Amino acid sequence: METTDGIVQEGTLSSAGHTDVTVAGQFAHSAAACPAFTEVLSRVGDKWSMQVVMQLGGGSMRFNQLRREIDGISQRMLTRTLRGLERDGLVSRKVTPSVPPRVDYTLTALGESLRGPVSRLGEWAFRNKQAVADARSTYDLREEND
Repeated sequence: METTDGIVQEGTLSSAGHTDVTVAGQFAHSAAACPAFTEVLSRVGDKWSMQVVMQLGGGSMRFNQLRREIDGISQRMLTRTLRGLERDGLVSRKVTPSVPPRVDYTLTALGESLRGPVSRLGEWAFRNKQAVADARSTYDLREEND
């Protein structure tokens, strides 16, 4: 363990590389200290991934079903999103040999564990959409007048 010179509390070592912080009994991770943390948040926090996760929460779906249910997503973006979610272990892809081949997408256990937080975030956004719109308007007016 790398230590730094400086005054530390008796019985502790100061580490230049340790930036993790515990807040109110929960682990609060420094995103700057861990690129993997930031990478995961960008996957699960993007607009399309959240919508795919919520759609698949109802059960297995085929590609075109997903595309019809997710308003505004292009074929290319849905393909990229599904590949990313599969790579991250959130979605599984099952190919059934037929003509044409049948491909079904399902949430994995890890993907299922994401549904709750995504749902709560969506509920928060819905409850607060007007407050956010009002704050944006206030900000924009202030910026125009400066």
